[in-house]
This record gives sequence, C-alpha cells and structure tokens, in this order.
Amino acid sequence: MAYIVRDGVKVYFEDHGDGPAVLLSHGFSASSTMWRDQIATLRDRYRVMTWDMRGHGQSDYPDDPAAYSEDESVADMAAILDACGLRRAVIGGLSLGGCAALAFHLAHPGRTSALMLFDTGPGFKKDAARDAWNETAQAQAGRFETDGLAALSGSAAVTIAGHRDATGLAHAARGMLAQFDDRLIQSLPTIAVPTLVLVGSEDVKFHPATDYMAGKIPGARKVIIDDAGHSANIDQPAAFNDAMHGFLDGLAL
Repeated sequence: MAYIVRDGVKVYFEDHGDGPAVLLSHGFSASSTMWRDQIATLRDRYRVMTWDMRGHGQSDYPDDPAAYSEDESVADMAAILDACGLRRAVIGGLSLGGCAALAFHLAHPGRTSALMLFDTGPGFKKDAARDAWNETAQAQAGRFETDGLAALSGSAAVTIAGHRDATGLAHAARGMLAQFDDRLIQSLPTIAVPTLVLVGSEDVKFHPATDYMAGKIPGARKVIIDDAGHSANIDQPAAFNDAMHGFLDGLAL
C-alpha cells in the first residue's frame, strides 16, 4: 500500500505479488477494493497493482475540478508504473476503468503489454449519443452534491469502496465519467496488443459496446460471464477469474 503524488494530489495504490505486471482500474464510484478476489487469485503468478482514482477511496479529493480528467487518470497510471519500476504492464479496467485502460493505451502503446476491458465501452462517435451520456453524468454529479454518499447505488463494488465523502465523486462524474470526444472509439482498429473484452450476461446495456469493441479490435477475445451484471468480477468471481487467467496465461509476457 502506497501513494504517488502528482501536482500535490496523492493517489493511493497497492502492489501485490511477483511476475508479469497487471494494472487494474476500478469503475466509477467503486475503488480498488473491488479487485480483492482478483488479487488473491493472481498474486502467486503475477504482480498485480490496483489503485483508487482521484475522488475515490483512499486517494485525494482535490477541490479543483480541473484535477479530474481522463488525461490525469492516464498520468496517474503511468506514475504508478514508474513508482513500481515498471516499463510495461497488462492494463485492465472495468467500466470507467476500462475507458482509462483504452486511454492509457492510446497515450502509451509501448507501455501496454495487453488490454483487458471488462463491462465497459469506448465512448461515442455521434455527438447526440455523447450528449445523452453526459446529461446522465451531470445528473449523477448533482445528486452527489445534494445527497452526498446516500446517492450511491447499492452495488457490491460501491458498498465496499470506502469513500470519505461524495465531493470527489461529483467532480469525477463531470470530469472523468463524462465524454468529450471520440478518440477512444476511433482508436480501436489501431490496437495491436492482445485484448480481452468481457461482459456479464445481465449487463445488457453494455452488450452493444462489447460487441463493437470485439469486432473493431484486431484479434480481440470476447467472453460473456453467465449470471453476472455490471460488476462481473464480483457477481461471478470464479468464472471471471477463469476467463482472466485463461487470457493472461496465454500471453508471452
């Protein structure tokens, strides 16, 4: 358990095990605690790093809205790898964390050994779809400002997140959950590293995005986890871990 500090902002991360490196990013309003089962199953063969995004869990909740952005998340991820003495890692994430993984690959393809994209999407090409998503993100931010942590959903990943308050989540909704361009979705055909695209069978809102990514990323492996929702790793940890191990163990790392 440690912190990196960038521009005065402390970002919490954990570093477990030895072997080929894997960096996992959590979903919006969750935290690194969501990866407990994955750490337990991977740490004997892999070096697993997890972290709390700005405004989440044990990281800082800066007051400046400009401190929350996709670019800041990517820079935090790179700084964690640097702090661990690593040049490259398998980059994985769920939901917002999957977007962060795609953004990291776009900025640092040479530091990405492979990608694991769980219950996530690559953003939108059409302005209207992006605007509708952003309206939802703005509404979530407003609820956090009005209701505090009571605005959180009751998902297992969120329940164990350990946030101190909701101020950071409001900023993160506006600056990190919101989408501002189509760079990620346009980057999919350029991905040249092995990629796992996974979704829960009950996470139906993310099935079209999963199918799209699997079709656009060259050689991508698609997996559907039965009887799992948006937090597939928590809903069905054994099946999720089997799929993840099957992917990682086949890589030449």
